Amino acid sequence: MGITIVEASTERVVATMPVAGNRQPYGLLHGGASVVLAETAGSVGAMLNAGPSRAAVGIEISATHHRAASSGTVTGVATRVHASRSLATFDIRITDDAGRLVCTSRLTCMLRDRVPAGGAPAPTGDGDNSRRP
Repeated sequence: MGITIVEASTERVVATMPVAGNRQPYGLLHGGASVVLAETAGSVGAMLNAGPSRAAVGIEISATHHRAASSGTVTGVATRVHASRSLATFDIRITDDAGRLVCTSRLTCMLRDRVPAGGAPAPTGDGDNSRRP
């Protein structure tokens, strides 16, 4: 995808992505690539809000595609709308090199305790779910 994080804080994340390599068959920026850029930028912001011992897990994303981009770079700016102990929501505006709006997106992430590196612990089979995340 070629995404680069340019700026990152708990309130705002800026990320760029080249159009080249992320086009659909008609030569235009793929809408799915725009959503990947939006989710990446918003997720970085959510992770910063979660803190180092917690994780952000995307639970909802929406996107509206406003105009096509066929070359250059697109820039996604994720701005925090809400953050609490359990949720973080970001609005993401994606623009082309001329500053024209390409896509708007909204991402909500659940903030939770970090899942172990190997994934969630397996159920014990004894009906005791107290060890499950």
